[in-house]
Amino acid sequence: MKRLIAWASVVVLSCAAARGQAPSCGTPETNDAFMGIQTVKLWPGEPPQAKGDGCMDIPTITIFDPAQGAANGSAVVIFPGGGYAHLSGNLEGDEIANWFTARGFRAFVVAYRLSSAGYLLPVPLLDARRAIQTVRARAADYHVDPHRVVEIGFSAGGHLAALAGTQFLPGNPNADDPVERVSSRPDYMVLGYPWIEAITTDTSHLSYCKEFNVMDRCDELRKAYDPDLFVTSATPPTFIYHTFNDQTVPVEQSLHFYEQLVKAGVPSEMHIFANGAHGSGLGKGDAALDQWPGLLEAWLRAHGLLTKE
Repeated sequence: MKRLIAWASVVVLSCAAARGQAPSCGTPETNDAFMGIQTVKLWPGEPPQAKGDGCMDIPTITIFDPAQGAANGSAVVIFPGGGYAHLSGNLEGDEIANWFTARGFRAFVVAYRLSSAGYLLPVPLLDARRAIQTVRARAADYHVDPHRVVEIGFSAGGHLAALAGTQFLPGNPNADDPVERVSSRPDYMVLGYPWIEAITTDTSHLSYCKEFNVMDRCDELRKAYDPDLFVTSATPPTFIYHTFNDQTVPVEQSLHFYEQLVKAGVPSEMHIFANGAHGSGLGKGDAALDQWPGLLEAWLRAHGLLTKE
């Protein structure tokens, strides 16, 4: 623990975190040991491209310990959704972390910088990569296997996770910062109703370009940040879940991404449910949708992630 605190200031959970939502920032050098939760800054100093030092300018990870006696050495990095305008920290952060920790994972909920606060892409991607690198570089401190890092993202967080899984950094062994020496590639990728085709001029459904007034740059942004364009055989094994009648993010977006995975030979699994609104999280008590976490658990087990080596 001393090594961990020496590397990154521990910050107190914000009021949002106390309600089970992913925090945006906090006060250095405190943590909630009683609840087994702590929040750390992704960068010990000023983050790259920071516009200030307020709450929305400080990307963090909130760390949840595995259930007592259940630790299996696997880690999960969680990207809540929220349309890059806010973070759905309870439904797609805290609840997801608790589900994974009950199964032996150490969970890391990422509060990445938001486009609504002026942080357009690629800034959220910088934060996503840094979060994965942080977990891998500090694997010994976190008691996890650096080769068993799962990422999961929902909606906009799914778009961000897909970017992190297709546009990863190999790591620079000569970097002064030990975090930058390791790869940002997740070992496994899980996407829940991902907003894959966020960068689009088509305004018949939700468009990042329209929401953040960058329609004049949309083609340029799409070429740089459309995950469909960057799938290769090096993309990690992927699990996708979506609903047929999602009115916010059409299911075709996940289908297009899955098609690219198949073409690249990436071992992938996709589940489409007939009914269910966007933003269903773990299922929200729906008799059908509540089944998808069980399907995910079976997939994780098949990859050996639920048991110790």
